[in-house]
Amino acid sequence: MRRREFITLVGGAAASWPFGTEAQQSDRVKRVGVLFARAQNDGQVHAQVYEQEMQKLGWSKDHNVRFDYRWAAGDPERISTFAKEVVDARPDVIVGHTTAAVAALLRETRTIPIVFIGVTDPIGSGFVTSLSRPGGNLTGFVDLEPSLGSKWVELLKQMVPNLTRLGCIFNPATAVGGGSYYMSSVESAASSLGVQAVATPAHNAEEIERVLTSLAGDPAAGLVVMPDIFNGVHRTLIISTANHLRVPAVYAFRFFATGGGLASYGIDLTDLFRRGAVYTDRVLRGALAADLPVQLPTKFELVINLKTAKELGLEVPPSLVARADEVIE
Repeated sequence: MRRREFITLVGGAAASWPFGTEAQQSDRVKRVGVLFARAQNDGQVHAQVYEQEMQKLGWSKDHNVRFDYRWAAGDPERISTFAKEVVDARPDVIVGHTTAAVAALLRETRTIPIVFIGVTDPIGSGFVTSLSRPGGNLTGFVDLEPSLGSKWVELLKQMVPNLTRLGCIFNPATAVGGGSYYMSSVESAASSLGVQAVATPAHNAEEIERVLTSLAGDPAAGLVVMPDIFNGVHRTLIISTANHLRVPAVYAFRFFATGGGLASYGIDLTDLFRRGAVYTDRVLRGALAADLPVQLPTKFELVINLKTAKELGLEVPPSLVARADEVIE
C-alpha cells in the first residue's frame, strides 16, 4: 500500500488565527454536543482526530471541555431523537456531522451555535444564507459539490472502457436532494461518454441486492455509489455484493476503497474534522457562528484498489495508477 497527498483548491482556504497555548479558562467545563449520523465503529477514528486537534488548541478532555456523543448509525428516527437529546443538554456548542444530522438539530434549536462537518449543500438545504456570511446559529465545512459526479463517471470509464450502462445507487430518504444533487453532473458526463446513467434508488438491504443483481452479468455495466449516509452504513454489503457479482463500482470516500471497493475519489474526511475543531475552538472562545464563513473542501484523494481490479478482471491504466494518492496492491 502506498499513499501520497495532494491538495486541490475548490474554493476558499481554511481561515487561520493565532492561538494561545491554553484555551481561555472559565469557572466551568465547556460542553460540546456531537451528533454523528454514522455508527460509532465507523466514526470513532474521526472523533479521535477531532479531539486530538482540540487538545492542540488547548482543550483538554474532562479538564476544561467535555464531549457528549450520539451515534445514529444512519437511522433517520435515531437522528431526530438524538438531535433533541443533544439540544436538551444545552451544550456551549454543537458539532453536527452530515446534512441529515444538521437538519434535525436545526429543528430543535436556532440559538445554540452549531459547527457542521460534512454537509453537502448548506445553501440549498436552507441552513445558511451565503457561504461568506452564513447568518443564523451555524457554520462549518462542506464535503462535496455536484460536479464531482462527472469525476466518478470518468474514473469508472477509464477502468471499464466498454462501459455503456451505469447505475447510481442512493436512498432518497437520506441522500442530499433526495438523490438529485449529483445526478445532473453524472448524467451529463455519462452522455458525453456514450454511457446511459440511471438512478437506482434503494431503501434497504434487499433493494441494494436487487440493484446490483440487475447490473450483474452485463460486462458493459457499472455502478456509482452516491455519497449518502445510507450507503456508508451498508458499505460492507454493497462492496461485497458488487465484487461477488463482478459489478465495477466507484465510490465517493476513501474508506470504501480501503474496505475492498474498486476505487474512490472524494474529499479527505480527516482534514474536515481537523478544521472542524478549529471552528469549535473559535466559538468556545466567543466567536459567533454567523460571522465565520462556511469553508469548502481543500483536500481530495484518489484511491485505487488494484487487488479488487484484478479480481474483477480489469486492467487499470498505468496513467491512472500514477495519479492515485493511494494504491492498494
